[in-house]
Amino acid sequence: MLRFCGVSKIFKKRWVAISDVSFEMTKGEFVFLVGPSGAGKTTVMRIIYFAERPDMGECWVCGFSSNTVKDEEIPFLRRRLGIVFQDFKLLEDKTAYENIELPLLVRGIRRKERRAKTLAILEELGLKDKAELFPHQLSGGERQRVALGRAIANDPLLLLADEPTGNLDPVTSEEIMEILFKIHRRGTAILMATHNMNLVEDYGNRIIALDHGRIVDDMKGRR
Repeated sequence: MLRFCGVSKIFKKRWVAISDVSFEMTKGEFVFLVGPSGAGKTTVMRIIYFAERPDMGECWVCGFSSNTVKDEEIPFLRRRLGIVFQDFKLLEDKTAYENIELPLLVRGIRRKERRAKTLAILEELGLKDKAELFPHQLSGGERQRVALGRAIANDPLLLLADEPTGNLDPVTSEEIMEILFKIHRRGTAILMATHNMNLVEDYGNRIIALDHGRIVDDMKGRR
């Protein structure tokens, strides 16, 4: 599913973002990637969806290697991934429905099938009555649910969630976590980056801790 082998990333030839990072994730696993701001969590995420390439080492994702993947193959990899960001990254000129539908549209899925899938996701996420609203008309929690809906539209093998609760209040954060675990129970592997240990300590999942770009702990979890 996912394997990092001695991965290092250096920016501007001097700033070491991550150094000698090695870990594996298996199919259907839920892993928290934790550490303070600047620890390297986002760099790890960006390498996974090949927005960055390692300067040393190798990353394998869903059968693709960072060392050999061709640029034209990257879109095919990303169809196997779902990605959720702290700042949502929704298209502001598209409705909630259109944002969720977009990955299906890009894949060329027929209109009838797109509509059925999009409406089912809206229903599942409690957004059916928000379908025609634009992002600026939604609360932070609603926007993150739309972002999650877009991320799962293609039934990804692996969902990457980079600080998905970072801009949310504690109650809304818990709601987003419940949605993530619901997605996970369907068999989707999830790697969630967060600096909020209070959010993860009660879940009992595997926790990989980063500090200054290095893995300092890998706690296997109780689940």
